[in-house]
Amino acid sequence: YAMALSNNHICPVHNWNYNQSCGMDGPGSCCTLDHIPLVSKCGTLPPESCFFSLICSLGSFMVILVGLLRYAHVLERVGPSLLNTLGLATGWLCAAGLTMVGNFQVDHAKVLHYIGAGVAFPTSMLFVFLQSVLTYRMAKTRGHYWTGHLRSILTAVAFITLVFSGVFFIQESFVLQHVAALCEWMFIIDVLVFYGTFTFEFGAISTDTFLVLLK
Repeated sequence: YAMALSNNHICPVHNWNYNQSCGMDGPGSCCTLDHIPLVSKCGTLPPESCFFSLICSLGSFMVILVGLLRYAHVLERVGPSLLNTLGLATGWLCAAGLTMVGNFQVDHAKVLHYIGAGVAFPTSMLFVFLQSVLTYRMAKTRGHYWTGHLRSILTAVAFITLVFSGVFFIQESFVLQHVAALCEWMFIIDVLVFYGTFTFEFGAISTDTFLVLLK
């Protein structure tokens, strides 16, 4: 976002004034639909598109890794579980969609980009929901339940922002599309915070946790 903004490829998130068209001036003085600070728009043009692809690719790898560690952790604690398997599957599907989003920019490969987004966003939402349910299923102490409460709140916020983002994105109003961009950023930040809560469990991971995957 900062790189795209500094290169005048998008307008700042605090801007609410948009025009149907602009002259030769950049978005610093005139904003159109092409300058709305959607996440995808922030990574469309070089040089930020290079970093966007890199971040999404690294993010996909981290999602795969976190999903596998979480799967192994739950498997070690409660044994085989359909919810746990679904959680792993949705996490890896999210990683696949994220890879497509990052490597097929919206202005150059719109169909593939939207397919990737259509996979990544819903599966990400489903992943955090399943992990919240699993947290309560595994809870034994007050701390575990508080972790479940925190994840439930984050899941609810993610659901609300994802729905609003999708509903407002398809509207013709510049203002509503700007709100969609804000909701999109809120959704991503919320999911990242959710992933951060796994540090509570991952601190107890040992060699035995990895051996569970080999059985």
